[in-house]
Amino acid sequence: MSELIPTASSAKKPSNGASVSTVQVTARFKPQYKSHYKHWRPALLLLPFSVVFFFFQLAPMIWVFVNSFIYDESWSVEHYHEIFDSDFLLQSFGNSMSIAMWSSVVGLAIATVGVASLRRVDCKIRDWVVAFTNMASNFSGVPLAFAFVIILGFNGAITLLLKQWGWIDDFNLYSKTGLTFIYIYFQIPLAMLLLYPAFDALRDDWEEAAALLGANKWRYWLHIALPVLSPALLGTLIILIANAMGAYASAYALTTGNYNLVTIRIASLVSGDLFLEPNLAAALSVLLMIILGFVTAINQWLLKRSYHAKR
Repeated sequence: MSELIPTASSAKKPSNGASVSTVQVTARFKPQYKSHYKHWRPALLLLPFSVVFFFFQLAPMIWVFVNSFIYDESWSVEHYHEIFDSDFLLQSFGNSMSIAMWSSVVGLAIATVGVASLRRVDCKIRDWVVAFTNMASNFSGVPLAFAFVIILGFNGAITLLLKQWGWIDDFNLYSKTGLTFIYIYFQIPLAMLLLYPAFDALRDDWEEAAALLGANKWRYWLHIALPVLSPALLGTLIILIANAMGAYASAYALTTGNYNLVTIRIASLVSGDLFLEPNLAAALSVLLMIILGFVTAINQWLLKRSYHAKR
């Protein structure tokens, strides 16, 4: 169907004997499907992503939530009672939270100093460091664990060197301390990538004005820079905690599942050699999702209050 555009001759003297008003009404007719297609075309382009998102994100979450309430083929909250009555399962949440907190705080501190220094270096060096940070943020899992075993294992290169110098007597990479070192390593690049845009909120003339008023570097950072950056810093800390809480591959590859973390417990209940309890694993996953969802909600609230977001 094509749009009808009346001419001057057709408006004055219709060729088919119809009245002028009939021709004008017909001329004003426009095909509607083209305009509807323009509105629906972006939605059609998002359809493949929506399908993948549903089957690989929403559907597993729904399955986990539903099966967490199934006990002996009947609806029950027995799995949740079992979790809160088990010191071993509660210990897994405690260990995961402890490692997540320590690695996030240390990683955030190192990343904050690194980004603050990065803003003051040459542009080429800054671009190179940002590119390296992007690459390092993806270096995790089994390759990261293998690299740490070679470097800091019982017979690792750095471990033997530090023992030779007398700096350490004994270092166990396969303990909580070793896991914390690995978590700190992959927390630092992520924190730097998240904090780098937030430092755009700091203006150079603020530091100059503070210096004119007699404030030194420490007072400038304490009273001006850190209060401005505090929502971004807290939001980054929360994201790092969530990232560490959900980490699995590096911890499992390093300890072969012998350290009690909540992600390792979930995996052992799903694919263990002795006991297979997928519904109990689903209940653990629901509790972990609740913790991560709460953390994400706090992060969104902090982002709305950040100075960088209000500019």
